[in-house]
Amino acid sequence: MTAVAFFNNKGGVGKTSLVYHLAWMFADLGVGVVAADLDPQANLTSMFLDENEMERLWASKAPRDTVSGALVPLIEGLGDISPPKTLMPRPGISLVPGDLSLSRVEDQLSSQWPLCLDDDQPRAFRVITALSRILQHAQRESEADLALIDVGPNLGAINRAALIAADHVVVPLAPDLFSLQGLRNLGPTLVSWRNGWKERLDKAAGTEGLDGVAMPSGAMQPIGYVVQQHAVRLDRPVKAYARWMDAIPNEYRTAVLKEADGHQLVVENDEHCLGLLRNYRSLMPYAQDARKPMFFLRAADGAVGGHVNAVRDCYDDFRNLACAISDRIGVRCPQLD
Repeated sequence: MTAVAFFNNKGGVGKTSLVYHLAWMFADLGVGVVAADLDPQANLTSMFLDENEMERLWASKAPRDTVSGALVPLIEGLGDISPPKTLMPRPGISLVPGDLSLSRVEDQLSSQWPLCLDDDQPRAFRVITALSRILQHAQRESEADLALIDVGPNLGAINRAALIAADHVVVPLAPDLFSLQGLRNLGPTLVSWRNGWKERLDKAAGTEGLDGVAMPSGAMQPIGYVVQQHAVRLDRPVKAYARWMDAIPNEYRTAVLKEADGHQLVVENDEHCLGLLRNYRSLMPYAQDARKPMFFLRAADGAVGGHVNAVRDCYDDFRNLACAISDRIGVRCPQLD
């Protein structure tokens, strides 16, 4: 299974909505998907499930059927992770449900990270790889080809453990100062996490008690960025909007890829731009009510008049984005054959 994390130090860039819509689109293209909600805010789960389903999920007796529940035996010292319970909100999508209680494991993930470098610390490796192994369990159960990982907008220990599980990283952006600053934080952090995990992998090779514990590669290779446009047209942007848009190619190269700048490039012609998504804010309320992605809205859902063309454009945008990502990561989409 190939795992892709959607990560930015800046919140409010449409990250969770992006993961949600891509999960539906990949499933529509014939790719089996694990949608993993590894953000303690659990917003991805709330997009897939209605309030009653969420209440039943979180009101169940401990351990809950969530990512946090699967961690309970390991965190409480009772054993290793338990097989995660997955939900299937639609054929082709297996959801690893999120949980606000996931935030409680932050301290454990933080304290066990340095212990991996000590001699004979198998528990440290079991804790640090727990999220990765939960995804592997979910993949085997669902026979999925692709995992899409949603994480919170921070540089904490939970996200480090989640990114270790990722082969690739997509960076969602908005054309503003905060997203660019997020890039400046994200680039050095990915390098640090990648190098730190490589050092620990070398240590794991000589650690007893890790038989059967699958160690993720922790490649977390950036494959590009996705820009969510503001509610203005690109051919008539306000001055500040154009300024931040023009700065993205250079900032991504220098901060994330550590390459020479791309001052002469614009987002539309940048090879690292996976997609430039138009603003579909008017469709989102209908999608939330219908519990489906914006590009699958129909007249019965309220998508009438001018919304019909917007739905069609939205489908094309996300289809093109899914194709761009699948090309970069080598995942085959059967419906495109």
